[in-house]
Amino acid sequence: MSVYSEIINKEAPIAVVGLGYVGLPIALVFARNVKVIGFDINAERVEMMRNRIDPSQELAAEDFDQTDIHFTCDLEDLRSARVFIVAVPTPIDDAKQPDLKPLISATTTVGQVLKKGDYVIYESTVYPGCTEEDCVPVLEDLSSLKMGVDFKVGYSPERINPGDKEHTLKNIVKVVSGNDAEALETVAKLYEIVVQAGVFQASSLKVAEAAKIIENTQRDVNIALMNELSIIFGKMGINTYEVLEAAGTKWNFLKFSPGLVGGHCIGVDPYYLTHKSAQLGYHARIINAGRDINDGMGAHAARQIIKRLIAKGFDIKGARVLVMGTTFKENVSDIRNSKVADLIYELQSYGISVDVTDPHANSDEVKHEYGYGLVEKPAGAYAAIFVAVSHQAFMDLTEADFDALLAKGGILADLKGLFRNRFRTFEYWSL
Repeated sequence: MSVYSEIINKEAPIAVVGLGYVGLPIALVFARNVKVIGFDINAERVEMMRNRIDPSQELAAEDFDQTDIHFTCDLEDLRSARVFIVAVPTPIDDAKQPDLKPLISATTTVGQVLKKGDYVIYESTVYPGCTEEDCVPVLEDLSSLKMGVDFKVGYSPERINPGDKEHTLKNIVKVVSGNDAEALETVAKLYEIVVQAGVFQASSLKVAEAAKIIENTQRDVNIALMNELSIIFGKMGINTYEVLEAAGTKWNFLKFSPGLVGGHCIGVDPYYLTHKSAQLGYHARIINAGRDINDGMGAHAARQIIKRLIAKGFDIKGARVLVMGTTFKENVSDIRNSKVADLIYELQSYGISVDVTDPHANSDEVKHEYGYGLVEKPAGAYAAIFVAVSHQAFMDLTEADFDALLAKGGILADLKGLFRNRFRTFEYWSL
């Protein structure tokens, strides 16, 4: 009997290794159709999920309903699985180099329980070649099995967008690949169980890996162009969003906007591609330039407001500034690789006292990750307010709300241009 038949007939489970922002939604969607083992090394997180609580605060309790899933952190529980889906983070280190430790650790876990005929499918974002060059040797060494002969490997990159309730696993076309034709067919059939939008069969593992990594690299480079334009237009004294609004009337104008580029995808994935490129002896000029521009935007925004405050006669040392938002994007609790921290550190380096507020972030987590906590109820008077993240709670604020918090002569810095042309009481600035 084929692996697919065993899975679809619930004679064997799929194991999802890594139950974070990507892995848990995948596990629960599959678990509405087949048997699933949800594995995570964090016992506390596993216990939360057993109690129908998503540690990432993305899913509601009812999302756990009508699922055939066993949550565990016990390696032995994985032995009955025939398909292993690896969905762990692939971050960068302090030197902005790929950090494969979580991926290799998960691969080591799978390698210890891998059997003849099993499938291992990777969803983690990696550089082209990583699955075959870095992961497969670990699987083969630990299992004493041979890929293509004893077990099969697939790569199907995750496309889940945290906080996005519209573009979910079910309705996004799934790119799939396999180490050979048989693997490709089986991996495609497995994902067709849950992906209503269908699958796209890539010609190889490397092609699928490359397709994923350029999705976010393309966005990163385009946003970098907008950020560079905002710097240029700022020197000209014109508003970038007004320029983009005018240019956007042309049918083929690409509608990107400036801003802080953080998170665990757009702000990370390009470094995997530039790393591999450098190994091959080529310096990726456009991609690296885009990364340099985007990584510097937090400090740039801080300096623009500091210069304006000095011009207005504010004593910068000890001045109070409020930063609204510290998650990496709007309406989510995820603080990983948030570039708002760069903005805050730049302000603090001038001796400015910074308060930070965010209705979605956890203050203890923020303190642990970045060294600053959150204030629940900001109290003026602030020399400047930075609206750094487009949370709905901030978008609902009125001119009177901001005026009550700003000192006389204070500045509202609106990084995403949310309040453009709406306020007249105080000075307004945006990227």
